[in-house]
Amino acid sequence: MPKAKGKTRRQKFGYNVNRKRLNRNARRKAAPRIECSHIRHAWDHAKSVRQNLAEMGLAMDPNKAVPLRKKKVKAMGMDIDVEERPKELVRKPYVLNDLEAEASLPEKKGNTLSRDLIDYVHYMVENHGEDYKAMARDEKNYYQDTPKQIRNKINVYKRFYPAEWQTFIDSLQKNKMEVE
Repeated sequence: MPKAKGKTRRQKFGYNVNRKRLNRNARRKAAPRIECSHIRHAWDHAKSVRQNLAEMGLAMDPNKAVPLRKKKVKAMGMDIDVEERPKELVRKPYVLNDLEAEASLPEKKGNTLSRDLIDYVHYMVENHGEDYKAMARDEKNYYQDTPKQIRNKINVYKRFYPAEWQTFIDSLQKNKMEVE
């Protein structure tokens, strides 16, 4: 069966391809990027993974990292202590220290509320106090939240920012006292 027309064309050299960028990208894909910056900066590409991790004081195999108790072997009635292999020298202890310091930092609270939701809660509480039905009928209730949904949003704000909530309530009380 004859081949389709145009399929037997020989390969031409691509003059407009940047070979340097092509090779660099191929090299990057071949060697995966190390996410941890401390390990990445101390990494020696000329050494193996096991050697690099051993120099940093990290373990390649967690099963071999935990020191085992000495075993006693009984040979012809005599007790002989069999020692484990000697510990490898840690040449880059600063990596381990940096990792420990980073792990000991308190975890950041990653979830926050949007500025729109905070403004919405402030507006509703300023104008309506604890009257959730009135909040539901308010014209600024763009998403047509039910009274229960509004109450839940206010409770979420209270839970996320308890100090700000207390100062906000105190300022409302102070404003009421000044008006009266």
